[in-house]
Amino acid sequence: MKIGIYGGNVRRGSPLTSLIDDIVAMEDRGFASYWMPQAGSFDVLTMIGVAGQHTSRIELGTAIVPSYPRHPNALAEQAATANALCGGRLVLGVGPSHAPAIERLGLAYDRPALHMREYVSVLRSLSESGRVDFSGDIYHIQTGFACPDAQPFPIVISALAPLMLKVAGEVADGTVTWMVGRKTIREHTVPRITRAARDSGRDEPRVIVGVPVCCHDDKDQAIARSIQIFQHYTQLPNYRRQLDSEGLDQAGEIAVVGNEQEIAEGLQEFFDAGATEVIASVYPAGDSGRASFERTFSCLADLAAN
Repeated sequence: MKIGIYGGNVRRGSPLTSLIDDIVAMEDRGFASYWMPQAGSFDVLTMIGVAGQHTSRIELGTAIVPSYPRHPNALAEQAATANALCGGRLVLGVGPSHAPAIERLGLAYDRPALHMREYVSVLRSLSESGRVDFSGDIYHIQTGFACPDAQPFPIVISALAPLMLKVAGEVADGTVTWMVGRKTIREHTVPRITRAARDSGRDEPRVIVGVPVCCHDDKDQAIARSIQIFQHYTQLPNYRRQLDSEGLDQAGEIAVVGNEQEIAEGLQEFFDAGATEVIASVYPAGDSGRASFERTFSCLADLAAN
């Protein structure tokens, strides 16, 4: 199984540099990738550039950088710099985020699918050649940059709706999902993005599935904890539609929980549905958070090694 870690959490009272220690530890444990969100805390691409100096193998991904607040030329320059510093191991995940988050910044959440199509087209040109000459409905850009040691980086987008999956297949390298269940991946995500990529003559897309995971013997307790931690996602319209298609009431019900064998079986269902990689957001349950974390990471590391 290709398994990554969806991390980026800095423990209360710990310095920001502790996140670098966490990434190094995940590489040492054999995980394929480490992903972090741009979520109102540190700058994720800066951290990837630093982490790249302390690691040698693990892919380093963003899931995701919101697109509306950052001009694509500025993001391309920053991503190219981070990619150079980590030796070409960056996977740039971008997405429109959600209307409330963008509108709080005084920006319009306008035509997200068209916005992402043009945004990624500009990013791709700058990633591949360092130059862009693009004229669309939203962006009109003629510019370039010359970052030392620059090399192309893959771009994936947070695609949920049909139009966004079409964009992901046609102009991006795939999608990175969050709070999307097995049924939806199998019946909706994979068929749509794969068809779009094939019709455009592109390579098979990456389908990177982010999912909460907790290795715990009491499954009901683990799901109850997941519902508590992730309840705010239930209120966001983009996720609410995915939950409805999955037949679930609460976002936390998507979590993969159980003992080691049940975790293996639960993750395998995502791969059987067409996921090319699973990135696990590990959360604790039970009396000892530290013991719960360790059991889950050990379980995932064993699966990643097979």
